[in-house]
Amino acid sequence: MARRTMTGNWRSEATCADQRSIAAPMERRLNKPAHATLKRKSPLPVWASIAWRVSLTVGLVVLAVAVHWAERDGLRDATGGPLSFIDVLYFTMISITTTGYGDIVPVSEQARLFDALVVTPIRLFVVLAFVGTAYSFVFRRTWDRWLMAYIQRRLHDHIVVCGYGTSGAQAVEELIARGTNAHDIVVIDRDAAASERARSAGCSMMIGDATRDRILDDAKVTHAKAMIVSAGRDDTSILVTLTARRLAPDLPISIAVRNHDNELPARQAGATTVINPAGFAGLLLANAAYGPRAVDYLADLVSSQGRVRLTEREIKPEEYGKPMSSIAKGLGVRIYRKGRPYGFWESEAKSLVAGDIIVEILPTVP
Repeated sequence: MARRTMTGNWRSEATCADQRSIAAPMERRLNKPAHATLKRKSPLPVWASIAWRVSLTVGLVVLAVAVHWAERDGLRDATGGPLSFIDVLYFTMISITTTGYGDIVPVSEQARLFDALVVTPIRLFVVLAFVGTAYSFVFRRTWDRWLMAYIQRRLHDHIVVCGYGTSGAQAVEELIARGTNAHDIVVIDRDAAASERARSAGCSMMIGDATRDRILDDAKVTHAKAMIVSAGRDDTSILVTLTARRLAPDLPISIAVRNHDNELPARQAGATTVINPAGFAGLLLANAAYGPRAVDYLADLVSSQGRVRLTEREIKPEEYGKPMSSIAKGLGVRIYRKGRPYGFWESEAKSLVAGDIIVEILPTVP
């Protein structure tokens, strides 16, 4: 079978396949990407971690200097002269740093008790503070990388969001508002600034190209509960969807496309749900021309902040054989039976059967 190239020439499928088989191993060797590492927001900023250690250390040193100055009569200088404030400051610092030259020593019981019961714990704290800082900037980062790699290997039932632009960020915000734990959301974006915003929102994030198999493998799409694709460009979003569908044949994938002509290619790439924000906005605008209340109700349905919400679920065994209008908690508006939709007015909705998926409206306020 012949195939036409973008330049208008014709080549056989066999020739194309041979060239791909030759080029593929070399491309894999040259372009083999490193594994992407999962990252999460640290509970305490670096500057805050340093600031509280420095502040507490300075405060304890000031306390020790103040007490030594007040009890300076209990200290003796080897020269026999009176102690100045500089002498007290010097004695305090060498005591805390365990240097102890012996030129100034505590001679009274109060001074010795203070050194034993207060200065010694301060000395230990100062040492631990410096060790802790080294831990934070060296050991802890190594530990965090290992921990994230451990979590990454065990990702399960999470939601992968490819693209953290306006739509992606709004989707994440809505997921969190609906009760999804931010740690169960993995955001993939090539832009470091966007990835950092995702981490600030509490999500796990990866910096990388979601069109690459390795990145999606690292995000464990095969174990994900759902995937949202909003890469900013239709061609990129469709390629991400195509790659993800090949890796995870049963993964529910929702994709946002800007051009109406790309809705069909997105579905052919394997998208479960295709959303055209511009087209949907046009529908809302047209409805608003006949009255704003219907549009307001639609906004309520899709937002966690509304008074009602639209949900879907599989019917329960106790609902078998009953009409859709008999459900107790919500208002049924549609059922899906073997992939086909049926409205509440149709005969199929008069008797629910096993496997039916019901779309219903539930209140979000008591």
